[in-house]
Amino acid sequence: MGKIHWSKTAQRNLEEIADYIAHDSPFYAINFIERVLQDIEKLGNFPKIGRIVPEFKKENIREIIFHNYRIVYKTEKDCIFIISLCHGSIDIVRKAKTEN
Repeated sequence: MGKIHWSKTAQRNLEEIADYIAHDSPFYAINFIERVLQDIEKLGNFPKIGRIVPEFKKENIREIIFHNYRIVYKTEKDCIFIISLCHGSIDIVRKAKTEN
Protein backbone atom coordinates (compact mmCIF):
# COMPACT_ATOMS: atom_id res chain seq x y z
CA MET A 1 0.00 0.00 0.00
CA GLY A 2 1.41 3.35 -1.02
CA LYS A 3 1.64 6.12 1.53
CA ILE A 4 -0.33 9.24 0.69
CA HIS A 5 1.26 12.68 1.10
CA TRP A 6 -0.48 16.03 0.61
CA SER A 7 1.09 19.18 -0.76
CA LYS A 8 0.35 22.35 1.16
CA THR A 9 -1.45 23.58 -1.95
CA ALA A 10 -3.75 20.55 -1.99
CA GLN A 11 -4.48 20.93 1.73
CA ARG A 12 -5.31 24.60 1.20
CA ASN A 13 -7.48 23.76 -1.82
CA LEU A 14 -9.54 21.28 0.21
CA GLU A 15 -9.96 23.77 3.06
CA GLU A 16 -11.05 26.55 0.69
CA ILE A 17 -13.58 24.32 -1.06
CA ALA A 18 -14.97 23.11 2.26
CA ASP A 19 -15.21 26.69 3.57
CA TYR A 20 -17.10 27.72 0.45
CA ILE A 21 -19.57 24.83 0.83
CA ALA A 22 -19.91 25.49 4.57
CA HIS A 23 -21.31 28.97 3.90
CA ASP A 24 -24.47 27.24 2.70
CA SER A 25 -24.27 23.98 4.61
CA PRO A 26 -21.72 22.94 7.24
CA PHE A 27 -23.16 19.41 7.05
CA TYR A 28 -22.42 19.10 3.32
CA ALA A 29 -18.96 20.59 3.80
CA ILE A 30 -18.08 17.84 6.28
CA ASN A 31 -19.67 15.24 4.01
CA PHE A 32 -17.68 16.55 1.05
CA ILE A 33 -14.38 16.30 2.95
CA GLU A 34 -15.13 12.78 4.17
CA ARG A 35 -15.99 11.57 0.67
CA VAL A 36 -12.93 13.19 -0.91
CA LEU A 37 -10.72 11.55 1.71
CA GLN A 38 -12.35 8.16 1.06
CA ASP A 39 -11.64 8.45 -2.67
CA ILE A 40 -8.06 9.53 -2.06
CA GLU A 41 -7.52 6.67 0.39
CA LYS A 42 -8.26 4.21 -2.45
CA LEU A 43 -5.23 5.54 -4.31
CA GLY A 44 -2.95 3.88 -1.77
CA ASN A 45 -4.05 0.48 -3.07
CA PHE A 46 -4.87 1.43 -6.64
CA PRO A 47 -2.56 4.28 -7.69
CA LYS A 48 -3.33 3.90 -11.39
CA ILE A 49 -7.09 4.10 -10.93
CA GLY A 50 -7.01 7.70 -12.13
CA ARG A 51 -6.50 8.78 -15.70
CA ILE A 52 -3.35 10.46 -16.98
CA VAL A 53 -3.91 14.23 -16.82
CA PRO A 54 -4.46 15.16 -20.49
CA GLU A 55 -2.79 18.57 -20.15
CA PHE A 56 0.48 17.08 -18.85
CA LYS A 57 0.61 13.70 -20.66
CA LYS A 58 2.91 12.15 -18.07
CA GLU A 59 2.36 8.58 -16.89
CA ASN A 60 2.90 9.48 -13.24
CA ILE A 61 0.68 12.60 -13.16
CA ARG A 62 -2.88 11.39 -12.79
CA GLU A 63 -6.27 12.56 -11.63
CA ILE A 64 -9.51 11.26 -10.28
CA ILE A 65 -12.72 13.16 -10.76
CA PHE A 66 -14.91 13.78 -7.72
CA HIS A 67 -18.17 15.45 -8.73
CA ASN A 68 -17.03 18.67 -10.44
CA TYR A 69 -13.53 18.57 -8.95
CA ARG A 70 -10.24 17.25 -10.24
CA ILE A 71 -7.94 15.62 -7.69
CA VAL A 72 -4.49 15.68 -9.27
CA TYR A 73 -1.78 13.43 -7.90
CA LYS A 74 1.67 12.14 -8.70
CA THR A 75 2.62 8.49 -8.37
CA GLU A 76 6.07 7.73 -7.07
CA LYS A 77 7.77 4.48 -6.13
CA ASP A 78 6.15 3.91 -2.74
CA CYS A 79 3.86 6.89 -2.35
CA ILE A 80 1.10 9.02 -3.80
CA PHE A 81 1.55 12.78 -3.68
CA ILE A 82 -1.68 14.80 -3.82
CA ILE A 83 -0.79 17.88 -5.84
CA SER A 84 -4.02 19.84 -6.19
CA LEU A 85 -7.80 19.86 -5.94
CA CYS A 86 -9.62 22.20 -8.26
CA HIS A 87 -12.94 22.72 -9.96
CA GLY A 88 -13.12 21.13 -13.39
CA SER A 89 -13.63 24.52 -15.04
CA ILE A 90 -10.22 25.77 -13.88
CA ASP A 91 -7.34 25.89 -16.37
CA ILE A 92 -5.06 23.46 -14.58
CA VAL A 93 -1.93 24.43 -16.54
CA ARG A 94 -2.33 28.09 -15.61
CA LYS A 95 -3.10 27.12 -12.01
CA ALA A 96 0.07 25.01 -11.82
CA LYS A 97 2.19 27.89 -13.14
CA THR A 98 0.80 30.38 -10.61
CA GLU A 99 1.26 27.98 -7.68
CA ASN A 100 4.93 27.26 -8.42
